[in-house]
Amino acid sequence: MKTFDPWPVFFRREWKRNWPFLTGFAITGFIITKMTANFTEEDLKNSKFVQEHKKR
Repeated sequence: MKTFDPWPVFFRREWKRNWPFLTGFAITGFIITKMTANFTEEDLKNSKFVQEHKKR
């Protein structure tokens, strides 16, 4: 006798609820990664944010 596998049901139900969050999270991560990948070492040296965090 085959046992019931709840994962497909659970995944389908949760995907319907969580896809906006997951999609937004992926898009935001992609944008942040794209923006920070363009920084050069000179940009990082001149950054107030980086300088402030190196002091600590």
